[in-house]
Amino acid sequence: MTDTTRPTAPSAAPRPGTPSRLRAINDRAALDLLLAHGPLSRTRIGTLTGLSKPTASQLLARLEAAGLVVPVGTTAGGPGPNAQLYQVNPAAGYVAGLDVTRDRIRFAVADITGRTLAEHTLPTPGRQAAGAVARVADGLAETVRLAGLAPGSLREIAIGTPGALDPATGKLRYAAHLPGWHSPHLLDELREALDAPVSLENDVNLAAVAEQVLGSARGCRDFVLLWAEEGIGAAIVIAGRLHRGFTGGAGEVGYMPVPGAPVVRNVRRENSGGFQQLAGAAAVLALARTHRIAGPTAEAAITRALATPGAGDEFLAVLANRLATGLAAIVAVIDPELVVLCGGIPTAGGERLRELVQEELTGLAVPRPALRSSTVPGSPVLHGALQRALTAARETAFTTA
Repeated sequence: MTDTTRPTAPSAAPRPGTPSRLRAINDRAALDLLLAHGPLSRTRIGTLTGLSKPTASQLLARLEAAGLVVPVGTTAGGPGPNAQLYQVNPAAGYVAGLDVTRDRIRFAVADITGRTLAEHTLPTPGRQAAGAVARVADGLAETVRLAGLAPGSLREIAIGTPGALDPATGKLRYAAHLPGWHSPHLLDELREALDAPVSLENDVNLAAVAEQVLGSARGCRDFVLLWAEEGIGAAIVIAGRLHRGFTGGAGEVGYMPVPGAPVVRNVRRENSGGFQQLAGAAAVLALARTHRIAGPTAEAAITRALATPGAGDEFLAVLANRLATGLAAIVAVIDPELVVLCGGIPTAGGERLRELVQEELTGLAVPRPALRSSTVPGSPVLHGALQRALTAARETAFTTA
């Protein structure tokens, strides 16, 4: 029986915010507003933050002294004197993003505002981890040079690769097709060679980051991104955050058994699985041949099918059914608000394929999420890598207290 007569220790009173902490909060809010809206005046910053004019003036003076904002002209055309405008100082920090595939590495460097300064591409190196690290270092150095920056200018580097780092071993898993990237010390080797903080993230996860910030998933906190290209993969975002799983393997749905495809008994050895054999690029090409649709790649075959009535329609219907079959298993477990179709196969199929997949999914699954195509231009993985690096760099650069 519990003795309710004994006095309990008084609970600790919440600590009030210190002046330095409150200044830091206001500073970060102002910097985020400048990133979102572009150049703003002192009065506009005060209005958006709820700060008084004197406090907003002190804030801007503090940020300018710290090198985080710069004046960029004045307002014009309104009544009264022109007001000074401020923007985030692009030189407050620089970041890099990389998109690594079996065939090539894409590099991009951006300033702290997110403006891309330079891009570069190199073939992926061979089978030795040291070769991979050296290739990355050389390519990144060239990209930094193309951006007009000095060596050592980068605050943060984010690299997107197939597979994911196993947190227990530090090795890259689910990416046997990426030779030279499986050293257990790969991340440490990259950090030492690049002389900057480095993060390694699954490429499809980074595509989801790009869609969340720049594309079809803006404003959506629960969604799945399905990537269909040479390989099949998924990214899962729950309550606004990526779900990686215990070993980093959440979303490796290429290995997932699905109706209509052979069951692979040892996916670790075969580096494949049911869904991959049903809707990956090789499977799409084989399907196109059975419908007498010619094309050197899966994307080319889909493009040809869109322009081929009859056989092309039949091919697209079967492909949509295959994609929806895998998606049905995913949405039955996740029940997302939205599914984003991304990668070469959905992009080639465009709105026609999206509509067919939506129709098939409606009949195969109880959850009925909206289905949208990717709207991120260029490489979603590269954009996502830059966004990941920018988030980390801003957290460091914008800490003012």
